[in-house]
Amino acid sequence: MSIGNERGKLFSDADNDCRQAEFCSQDFVEIAGWQKTREEDTMTEALSDKSIEAELMPYAAHILKDRTFLSQKNYVQHGTFSVYSHELHVAHFALSVDRKLGLHCDRESLVRGALLHDYFLYDWHIGGEGDVHPKLHGFFHPGTALKNADRDFSLNDRERDAIRKHMWPLTVIPPVCREAWAVTIADKVATMWEKTFAA
Repeated sequence: MSIGNERGKLFSDADNDCRQAEFCSQDFVEIAGWQKTREEDTMTEALSDKSIEAELMPYAAHILKDRTFLSQKNYVQHGTFSVYSHELHVAHFALSVDRKLGLHCDRESLVRGALLHDYFLYDWHIGGEGDVHPKLHGFFHPGTALKNADRDFSLNDRERDAIRKHMWPLTVIPPVCREAWAVTIADKVATMWEKTFAA
């Protein structure tokens, strides 16, 4: 086989890999219940803090009204979104993942774990008290979030698993319960949405 043919085969394989990755990402987005529409403003309105708060209130009213939890509106997460808004998005998408995949999660544990998954209480862009290793925030913040959540709220094992392992595979040990898996997936979807469609 000539070099030209080998090179053509490599590009052909790369194109196939890209098409497969695109197909998988479309499935991922569909499972989470998120579809890009031409009316991106409508999608952004549908995911407003107020609309998601109303959706989540039956599962976690006490968290959504907690003063320390609300202080996260002051910390930037992705782009123009606060940590508070990001946690709302994750909880919203986690409910969608549960419905679409038929996971039969304990909805209260699912929402509470999602709302508290990034409860680290500092601006990770500049560090702060609790930021144990500023350059490795992605690896260490789940532990800080869990410590804070355990201090401020009464958690069950499913909620702890969701908070501790939502950064998998960075956290190395994978989630154990379905609620933690749903939060892990929803966190990735929310981050993609915040960094692309809503930017």
